[in-house]
Amino acid sequence: MKIAIAGGGIGGLTLALLCHRHGLDVEVWEASESLRPLGVGINLLPHAVRELCALGLEADLARIGIQTSSLSYYNKFGQRIWHEPRGRAAGYDWPQFSVHRGEFQMLLYETARQRLGADRLHTGHALESIEHTGGQGEPARFTLRRRHDQALVAAQADVLVGADGIHSAVRRHFYPTGDAPRFSRRLLWRATTDAAPYLDGRSMFMAGFQDQKFVAYPISEPLRAQGRSRINWIAELKVPDDYPDTPPRSDWNRQVDKSVFRDAFAGWRWDWIDIPALIDGAEAIYEFPMVDKDPLPRWTFGRVTLLGDAAHPMYPIGSNGSAQAIVDARYLTDCLLAERDPDYALREYEAERLPRTAGIVLRNRMNGPEQVMQLAEERAPQGFSDIDTVIPLREREAIAQRYKTLAGFGQQQLQASQPQASR
Repeated sequence: MKIAIAGGGIGGLTLALLCHRHGLDVEVWEASESLRPLGVGINLLPHAVRELCALGLEADLARIGIQTSSLSYYNKFGQRIWHEPRGRAAGYDWPQFSVHRGEFQMLLYETARQRLGADRLHTGHALESIEHTGGQGEPARFTLRRRHDQALVAAQADVLVGADGIHSAVRRHFYPTGDAPRFSRRLLWRATTDAAPYLDGRSMFMAGFQDQKFVAYPISEPLRAQGRSRINWIAELKVPDDYPDTPPRSDWNRQVDKSVFRDAFAGWRWDWIDIPALIDGAEAIYEFPMVDKDPLPRWTFGRVTLLGDAAHPMYPIGSNGSAQAIVDARYLTDCLLAERDPDYALREYEAERLPRTAGIVLRNRMNGPEQVMQLAEERAPQGFSDIDTVIPLREREAIAQRYKTLAGFGQQQLQASQPQASR
């Protein structure tokens, strides 16, 4: 069986490595001319790390990223609402890693080059069209445009997987209209700052509430070993009423000055963290609209299907975007291995993953596990002396556990399941 993957991001490369590990013929077509370590930080939750460990990548991840020890939520006054250990500190068999997104993608890419061979990874090839979706024994046939000379390249495969991100060309083929990103009317400003460690040097925290939030976590193990910290941070604010309803795509990832948002966080200095100093210490700050897309009625058309952000772009809440792409890759591989008929395998994959990820998209619109921060703001906008009188422990525990179960990384739930592609 030949698998073609459109997109050399985290989901596409993980799928390529899983398919190769289990003897499937796989080829990756990436639109960018070259892959570079771009972006800022991401969190890899235990259900995603389990799949990466099965691919033999744990030591490499531990070399570049931080094994996250805990997650805490605070209100806008720096009062702690919720705290929990994470990864192995919480008793999982797998760690949680905080890592630079670009470094992680390059790790996947270099591993794929070594294992699959450079001739199976085609950069500078953007999907142009799908001529035949395949099915009933017929392959999928598609055309790519080679960027360096604009030549058209015809290709075919038993399965074509669109793993080409929120602006997916594969998705656009099936949903050419009415599928624009849904803007939350909140903007994100993202950067990294090299600074002294806070707390234990391996902690993730979020502070604020829905319309004003700050998130930070360290992402560099080499710097931590030197007694310093490369802190990935995200500032988030609700946009003014005169802001466009749909930000132009050209505005995504544009570099901006800190003056755009810094004043809103000027007083956020507490005894364990100085947020204005983090903002001031960044070399470059990038702006993103916080968007997702409505869940689709279907992902699979004949021998073509979607994966990761191409299938289910979601708000960056709960650290789940990259994790769900990796879990997609694992489950799709399982289905391709279990079913001799690719048509049935893709329908089985969709039947399992589409409703699960749709639930996460919708729950993220309700703030996911960060709901406790919003509840604290609504119930105690001037702060509190005892969080238990504001949000009882049982309620906070239920919110945290409900989201873990929905996203697939409840501890007992994860320990009990051993997917075929992880064996």
